[in-house]
Amino acid sequence: MAKEIITTEDLESFRLRLLEDLKQIVQQKTKFDQKEWLKSVEVRQLLGISHGTLQTLRTKGAIPYRKLGGIMFYRYQDVIAALETNPKIGQV
Repeated sequence: MAKEIITTEDLESFRLRLLEDLKQIVQQKTKFDQKEWLKSVEVRQLLGISHGTLQTLRTKGAIPYRKLGGIMFYRYQDVIAALETNPKIGQV
């Protein structure tokens, strides 16, 4: 088994990549926080769920929604409330 030596530069590079990844995650969450109404694709990204799972949540009434011209809209606060009520929703 080959061994690798990790240098200070390697650790610094890793730190910078990790910080950049964290910034992207925070920016994405902030993007959702600024919107009152989310489309289905945004809810799926926010919760990390599939289309089918979101449809099941709608059918069971776990997440309230409004339909406008064939497009489903969800209030951000309703999605967060559903997640707080049932934390398993956001788990993969």
